Formats: sequence, C-alpha cells, structure tokens
Amino acid sequence: MSSDLESLRIDRSLKGTQPTHRRWGWWLVILLVLIGGGAAVFQARGKVIQVEVISVQPGRSGEDSVVLNATGYIIAAHKIELAPKVMGRVAWVGVERADKVKQGQVLVRLEDDEFRARDLQAQGQLDAAKARLDELLHGSRPEEIDKAQAELDLVKEELASAKSKMERLAKMADAKAVSVQDMEDAQYRYSSQKAKVAAIQSALELVRKGPRIEQIEAQKAMVKQAEGTLALSQNDLANTLIKAPVTGTVLARNVEVGEYVTTGFVGEGGAKGYVVSLADLNELRVELDISQDDFAKVFRDQKCLVTTDAYPDRKYDGQVDLISPEANRQKATVQVRVKILKPDDLLRPEMNASVAFRANPQSATQPAEPMFLIPATAVKDGAVFVMEGNRARRRPVEIGPAHLKNVEVRKGLSAGERVIVAPPQGLGDGQAVRVRM
Repeated sequence: MSSDLESLRIDRSLKGTQPTHRRWGWWLVILLVLIGGGAAVFQARGKVIQVEVISVQPGRSGEDSVVLNATGYIIAAHKIELAPKVMGRVAWVGVERADKVKQGQVLVRLEDDEFRARDLQAQGQLDAAKARLDELLHGSRPEEIDKAQAELDLVKEELASAKSKMERLAKMADAKAVSVQDMEDAQYRYSSQKAKVAAIQSALELVRKGPRIEQIEAQKAMVKQAEGTLALSQNDLANTLIKAPVTGTVLARNVEVGEYVTTGFVGEGGAKGYVVSLADLNELRVELDISQDDFAKVFRDQKCLVTTDAYPDRKYDGQVDLISPEANRQKATVQVRVKILKPDDLLRPEMNASVAFRANPQSATQPAEPMFLIPATAVKDGAVFVMEGNRARRRPVEIGPAHLKNVEVRKGLSAGERVIVAPPQGLGDGQAVRVRM
C-alpha cells in the first residue's frame, strides 16, 4: 500500500513546465476578440446614415397652439326639406340626387287642371262685381230719367182729370143731382192719383240722384272680395310649380310621378310631406359634442383646423360659429358648431371630421417661452435627435399637446435647429448622419 500511495504523489519538480505556446494561444484569442469588437464599434460609429430633417420655427403668437382636439360630423348649415304649399298629384320631377340647382329653378310640377278651373271661376266673379260697381258709379242713364219723367207727366194728367171730375160732382152735389156714392168715388180717385204722383215724383228724384253711397261702398267691398278670391286661386295655381328657394345641391329626392303630396299630416305609407331635400354645400359646419370638462377651452369665433377621415392630408380653416346655450344633462356635453371657412367639393354632409381648437392669442395662460411643432414620428422615448454638424445628438424634450400629426415641444429645442424626422432604428447619440436629398 505504501508503494501505491507513493506512485500517486505529484512531482513538484514538473511545476511551471507547461508549454509556452499554449499560453500565447489563449492571449492571441482574447486579443483578436477585442480587436474585432472595437472594429465593429468603430465601423458602426463611422457609418454615415441618411436621414430626413426639418428646421423648427417657433409658433406664431400661440396660433399654432392647440388646446383641444375633438371629433364630430359635417353637416349642412341650412338643410331644406322642400314641402308643397298645395295638395296634388305629382306630374313631373326634374331633378335627381346630387344635382346642382339655382334659386327659382322648377324642381317638381303638380297636376293643375282643377286649379286652372278655380282660377277661371274666380275671374268671372270679379268681372261681374266690377260691372255692377261701374253701373252704380255712373248713375242713371238719360233714357231712364226721361222714362220716369213721362210716367210722372201721365199721372199728373190723370190727377188733374180726377180733380176736375171731383169739383164738378161737388157742384152737382149742392143741387142734390149726384149720389153720395159717386161723390165719394170721385174723391177717392183724386186722393189715389195724388199719392201716385207723389210716389213717381220721389222715384224720379232718386233716378236723377243715382244710387246711394252705401250701395256703392257695399259693391266696392264685393269687388275686393272677388279680387282676393282670384289672387288666392292664382297663388294656388302658381304653387303647383315647386321651385328651389336657394341655390344648392339636391341631397334627396322623395317623390315620383303619380304620387300624392299633401300639406297636412303625413301618415306612414300615405301622401308625401316633402318632395326634395337640398342644401347649400358652400355653407358647411362641423357639429361636435364637447365635454363639460373641456368647455372652458372653447369660445366664440375661435380659430380651428378641420380634417376628415376620408382626406387626412387636406386641412381646412375653421371658426367656432355656434355654442349651444344649454348643455346636455345625460351626456354631460355642450354642442358646438365650427364653420368651415373655405369648403371644397370633397366635403360631404355626415362625414367624420376632427377639429383642433387653437388657443386664444390674448390668453393670459399663453406660455412666455416659444413653442415648436414637429412631426410626432421625430419623438422617441421623450427625446429627439438634433443634427449638430454631421452628427446626430440625442436631446430630451418636454412634449405638449398633440396637433393632429404633430406634437408641441415646449422645452429642449431652439429656433433654427434641425430635427431628424423618423429616426432610423438603432440610431445612436453621436452617430454620423447625412441629409437625404
């Protein structure tokens, strides 16, 4: 056993006798790794990356500062559902949806046979009333006066004859040569003729004077009544032509030829209450519901920027046109309308729209420091890359409200500095860059 243990003992005389070429091999591997890593770092830092930059400029007196963003719908400022003034059956429709119409243009025509007959009837009544008035105003004709005078002369002769006979019988009565009955008959005839002369005399005076003023005034009233009836019938006839009240665009056509339209109650499946819907598309508004928490940021005539989901690259200037005088209790909102100042043919009612409300330039809360608008893609993790010479330098910034595709930078930039738009992945601080041409 002692001999076996002795054979397992380490020979210390062999210490330090490992081959030198093995140690140098390990050192060579480590040196190559360090050189390769350094070369990679140097190559990465020395590589020139092409970038796109913008030169930042301060906002103009707060006009570019957005205090609120909201979404809503585009509406026509004055939408008109054109209804008929008279009831009738549709005889002709002259427009389709999206047609441009001018003020006064005929859009729909109703059947007018009945209205024309009423117009003729009213015209006849007026003519008759006017003729009767002319008769009263001109008085009696000379022939009528002569006739009345002849009748008066005749009864006067009969009166004279009756008087003469009565006087003759009176003389004979004194001699008792005539009966009492004959005397009474003569007296009665004389009295009768005397009354007849008085009546015809009065009639002659009336014929000479003409009609009474009350008769003339009454007939004048009849003429006015007939004129009103005629005007009403003519108005109804004219209203069978339904015309455009304003220049605009037809939004909807509600009737077809043969359908019945009415001015009264409209039941489901019955007569139509309006014929076309139209609006002036040069007068467009964006209707929004603003939360009561943000309502203090909105004021009358406030400048806005309007965009639509359909055309996000097109921007339209707007202005707050209407603020509702009351809030919506259920939704805790206030309705606001923004007028689109210069709309074009791309905008349509009921489109989705986004509105950026700008700050009041005279607001006391306007920051004293200049603000800058840069693309939102330029900001990464609260910092931007600024070009200093041919190097990209990472710069922390303070970000404000979003402005559609831009963001507001309140601190960290100076006017005229060049900011890299959409920095490439892996861009590092101090890396060499070149502006893409």
